[in-house]
Amino acid sequence: MNAPTNIQIINGPGGKPAFVVIPYADYVATRSEARDLIPHDVISHAVDGATPVRAWREHLGLTQAEVAKRLGVSQSAYAQQENSERLRKASIEKIAAALGITPAQLDI
Repeated sequence: MNAPTNIQIINGPGGKPAFVVIPYADYVATRSEARDLIPHDVISHAVDGATPVRAWREHLGLTQAEVAKRLGVSQSAYAQQENSERLRKASIEKIAAALGITPAQLDI
């Protein structure tokens, strides 16, 4: 079957495929599907005892001070939230936005 495709394969110096170019709309659709996924590193941190918020912060390579600044709170106030096992829905939404993830990704 010779179905038309919207991809382009770019070969590297050795003649082997090195890159695939796809239409931007396809990329956006694929990216939005993967948006709610949780990286293995985050799950590993959570299994080892970190709260989901801490696991995500560490995975993203951020300090507590950096996240606190994004939230507009002190580092110590953020540390209390990060260590809490039970956050309010509004807090979860704000922290998720500050980390650039969805609130559902903090529900692990």
